[in-house]
Amino acid sequence: MSTPPASSAAPCRHLGVLSLAALGVVYGDIGTSPLYAIHAVFANDRHPVPMDTQNILGVLSLVFWSLTIVVSLKYVVIILRADNRGEGGIMALIALVQRRLAHLPLGHRLIVLGVFGAALFYGDGIITPAISVLSAVEGLKMIAPHLDAWIIPATLAILFALFAIQRHGTARVGAWFGPIMAIWFLTLGALGIGAIIEQPGVLVALSPTYAVAFFMAHPLLAFFSLGAVVLTITGTEALYADMGHFGRTPVRLAWSMLVFPALVLNYFGQGALLLSQPQVVDNPFFRLAPGWALVPLVALATVATVIASQAVISGTFSLTTQAIQLGYLPRMTVLHTSRAERGQVYVPVVNWILFVAVTGLVLSFGSSDALAAAYGVAVTGTMSITTVLAFVVARRRWRWGLTRTFVVLGLFLAVDLAFFGANLPKLGDGGWLPLTFAALLFIPMSTWKRGRTLLIARLTKDCMPLGTFVPLIEGEGIPTVAGTAVYLSGRPGQVPHALLHVLKHFKCLHERVIVLHIAVSSKPHVARDKRVRIVPINARFYQARMDIGFMDAPDIADAMRLCQRLDIPCELENTTFFLGRETLIPTRGAPMAAWRQKLFAGLFRNASSPAAYLGLPPNRVVELGAQVNL
Repeated sequence: MSTPPASSAAPCRHLGVLSLAALGVVYGDIGTSPLYAIHAVFANDRHPVPMDTQNILGVLSLVFWSLTIVVSLKYVVIILRADNRGEGGIMALIALVQRRLAHLPLGHRLIVLGVFGAALFYGDGIITPAISVLSAVEGLKMIAPHLDAWIIPATLAILFALFAIQRHGTARVGAWFGPIMAIWFLTLGALGIGAIIEQPGVLVALSPTYAVAFFMAHPLLAFFSLGAVVLTITGTEALYADMGHFGRTPVRLAWSMLVFPALVLNYFGQGALLLSQPQVVDNPFFRLAPGWALVPLVALATVATVIASQAVISGTFSLTTQAIQLGYLPRMTVLHTSRAERGQVYVPVVNWILFVAVTGLVLSFGSSDALAAAYGVAVTGTMSITTVLAFVVARRRWRWGLTRTFVVLGLFLAVDLAFFGANLPKLGDGGWLPLTFAALLFIPMSTWKRGRTLLIARLTKDCMPLGTFVPLIEGEGIPTVAGTAVYLSGRPGQVPHALLHVLKHFKCLHERVIVLHIAVSSKPHVARDKRVRIVPINARFYQARMDIGFMDAPDIADAMRLCQRLDIPCELENTTFFLGRETLIPTRGAPMAAWRQKLFAGLFRNASSPAAYLGLPPNRVVELGAQVNL
């Protein structure tokens, strides 16, 4: 047998490493669903499914075809193609729509819809850690019933530790995620195979006819059972959102080679166990394991749920960073926890808001059964919005015909809406919580975007073009101060208000003046050597533009180092950065409601320091204030 050349073996090894890593980050959420999904279907307090052979087979068929249609076909095959320069997620979709349709009324409505979908993702982010960790720790009562009283305290302790270590980043422990989740998925498959061997007839549920028969025999019951079946496909947005970390191919390979087969085997194994022992419906997952394996299985499940929670928490940090860059959230402290991986960030405010919300959920609901009743509305809402936004990408980017677009994506949207409709009865059982959380985020996100647009319009209304201003200044004989001054400008080619204030109060200028405009691109990343462009106006004035992607960290100090390579003397120790600091005054008759003006002013006042956010050396910054009427 001939040995393949090293050149072809190396890419294969690299692909294998990326696929293994994807197991830990991308598939943690959907990989822990077997802990509670099947139990939630048959033990649903509002719409329990009777335990008989045809119903069990019908539910298993629904599970299999939900995984096939929603995950395999919709996300893995179709949605992963809708990347923005290799990056995925609903914010990447919003950027794509913004790039193509922002000038149209329909584009604006779709962008607003996408922002609400992003807010729903935060709603999902507070439920996933709570239900995942709680469902794993509940295995303690399978080991010894008297440990039941320790479930809530143990869950809260694990969650606190999880959120407390976020500031250290996932770089150190991330290498362990993939191998641990590989062991987890292999364990899922092995547990399922053991039960299927004893009840091989359960495999007939692979046929869609059993799902159809279930709907025909119990139409309403089957429809409402989708509200619990959806738990088997939670986490599908992570496939898309985390694509940029690994690439499309490793994510697809991990799903098809390990995750999908392991999940199907485990779900069918639980179904096989229920066919022979209906009484184990209280916890069919842990009942799959022999007695000697129960303790290590609980430990492995707990670790797996922590990894699943970590993936969701990291996703919220990434989403927050993107939202700040795209102008939907005010500046916050964003810490980069890895010098090697640009996507690993930590947002302290978001971290502890999530912890408080997750703790409240655990204390108020108290069990994974109760949380399952609240789970699904936010997830299916985000999935539906993703499909709607994908219509634009299919038509404008992939050049699909109208018929093809409506047939393919229309089918997926119909499935999404069916799941969403089946989850609506959960609103009274706690489903309102993630929706309320999402609404509480959507209001400030939309207000910030609108307020920033109005503020920029106010500031630039009376601005003078830089090309007109510079000749006027040069003829005035204004005294010169040694060094370089950098003024930030909200609009390219306009004179910054801070520059006017310096002339008014200090009546002097530095020997070199750089007017810098920072533009956030709809692309996720911009190469460092292409970020800064400088155009000399004369011997003193320079007009500069810094382009960054919506997933890049703004760093003006780094930009200044790039300027030095262009033979412009702007050493940091001899450079002063001038920033405008506006105080907002709500006014009557403004294009925003009074309460939204007050909200925007509060958000603006409490945003983090622009100097810290832009990476400026604190001892080289001068802020000049001004009052602005909204």
